[in-house]
Amino acid sequence: MEKRIGVIGIVIENRDNVAKLNLLLAEFANCIIGRMGVPYREKEISIISLIVEGTTDEIGALTGKIGSLKGVLVKTALTKLS
Repeated sequence: MEKRIGVIGIVIENRDNVAKLNLLLAEFANCIIGRMGVPYREKEISIISLIVEGTTDEIGALTGKIGSLKGVLVKTALTKLS
């Protein structure tokens, strides 16, 4: 399968799931090229952006697991180029 490059945006509204999220990110570390996290303390949320490279199945598995966490929102944009 062809690999694609993209960005995953994550908004954490429920800080109770941060540990679970970090375990997922460690599990998929082979797909993650870069990560930037910004705590927005005034709004009591955190925002993480990931630059990823992987197959659509790998990236879909990661975002699906992230999206299943309560209070965690996720969106993905992928290139059409491999």
